[in-house]
Amino acid sequence: MTQSLDTQSQRLGATTFFLDGVTPIHLEMFEGVVLGGQSVSLSESCEAKMAASRNFLETLIADNALIYGVTTGFGPLANQYITPEQSALLQQNLVYHLCSGVGEPLSEAHTRALMFARLVNISRGYSAILPESARHLQQMLNLNILPVIPAMGTVGASGDLTPLAHMTLAMMGQADVICDGQRMPALEAFEKYNLKPLTLEAKEGLAFVNGTSVMTGIAAVNAVLARRAIEWSLGLSVLYAELFHARTGAFHPNIAMVRPHPGQISVTHCLQQLIADSQRLVHQTGKPSRLNREQLNADGISHDQELIQDPYTIRCLPQIYGAILDVLTFHNNVVTTELNSVTDNPLFFPEEESVFHGGNFYGQHVSFASDALTNAVIKMGIHAERCIARITDVKLNNGFPAFMQRDKVGLQSGFMGAQVTATATLAEMRSLATPASIQSIPTNANNQDVVTMGTIAARKTAQILDYLYYILSIESLVLVQGMDLCDDREAFSSSSKAIYEAIRGVSAELHEDRPFYTDIDRGATFLKNHAPIYAKHFYNGISDTHSR
Repeated sequence: MTQSLDTQSQRLGATTFFLDGVTPIHLEMFEGVVLGGQSVSLSESCEAKMAASRNFLETLIADNALIYGVTTGFGPLANQYITPEQSALLQQNLVYHLCSGVGEPLSEAHTRALMFARLVNISRGYSAILPESARHLQQMLNLNILPVIPAMGTVGASGDLTPLAHMTLAMMGQADVICDGQRMPALEAFEKYNLKPLTLEAKEGLAFVNGTSVMTGIAAVNAVLARRAIEWSLGLSVLYAELFHARTGAFHPNIAMVRPHPGQISVTHCLQQLIADSQRLVHQTGKPSRLNREQLNADGISHDQELIQDPYTIRCLPQIYGAILDVLTFHNNVVTTELNSVTDNPLFFPEEESVFHGGNFYGQHVSFASDALTNAVIKMGIHAERCIARITDVKLNNGFPAFMQRDKVGLQSGFMGAQVTATATLAEMRSLATPASIQSIPTNANNQDVVTMGTIAARKTAQILDYLYYILSIESLVLVQGMDLCDDREAFSSSSKAIYEAIRGVSAELHEDRPFYTDIDRGATFLKNHAPIYAKHFYNGISDTHSR
């Protein structure tokens, strides 16, 4: 399964998004730029704000002001004074010594995300960066010239120093980039598009590397994928319920009304929309059926009667996904706030003629939010895996053949192997459940004596989301096979029919056993890259009570 989202959606130049340094950025805007092909433009007012803080810095330098990272060294070396004449070399050396990342490169989606997040940060006008330096990052983003950035090496305390340094090194023309789908030296890509490499001036290296843009960008992509996973999961859950001829009473709004968590209310509303036209479900009004006393034995007991409640994988859908949605809302609110924040140090306020040294680069908010989302994503995996296990178990699946294989059972094993893969993948997800946000290890000569590991948390959530989509792929393949085994396919809900058409577009019905890994991979890629057509029900229901 590819790491990047739908490559068709990454064609640039479709529309232009204007940064003015004031207007809040919402996740839909972020998605439009990072994943949807919008180019970015810096407004005149935005450039004026950046120029004002830059001019203020130049005044301070001329006045021999003592400013961290401009006329001092970095971290525990801030007690070493640097003359203004050496400031440009100081910025270069900052980038050089921080370019120590290791591991596989970040995905193209994550790289675009961090570039845009960094551009938003410096466009606010508190970082004392030259407007033309910001335009350099803007042009690379618009041209899809993406720095090759090793994923590992940041503790998320002074922000994401190491990966952002690799980004800046590429801007300087001294590293590799991905351009037009090919890895090449940055200078080669710049020559192709008539760009000049960036020359860092005073404070600019620090402004580019000192902030939470990597963890924030990755977390924002996670927000998009988690939202999509909920959309698919609820639709698949309705299909699962229909295969069991489940009862609709568990989804009645009265139940949510007396336990009014916003997520449960929203999920109940969405389920009501999705099940409305199903003829497979048992639609309940809330009036219980009557006890048939003729069926009682002498002890007043009637054995082996039909259960009046469905298993928790069906009955507790509003409670499971309601809680997941509430966690996602918390996560997204944190990420949106962080995306609109200025997170470098020091910060310049030219109108007040003040400079403040602080800790906005400390990524604890995103770290906590990412770990919380990790738990919610794993719970989605748990639910999907349990649905797969029940529907493939001939003792529990309400009359379907073992492992959903109708022909020559025993000689053929159907989805037996895929079901085991779902369980193994869930185990992989659980093995990553240890919180990153509490793994503080002092570093930087004990200057960074408490750290956040926020980028590790966000990257871990991204990996778990990738695993979730494999499980959702297996679930979707098994459930649409169940539809093929039913004689009344027209009786299923519109959402289930839409899922059927989508999945059958990437995987044919299983008649004879075949290698299934390509079907699973295609299914996961499709689900990750496409919102379901019934998502309007989610927007109508969830957006009323949850920020999007």
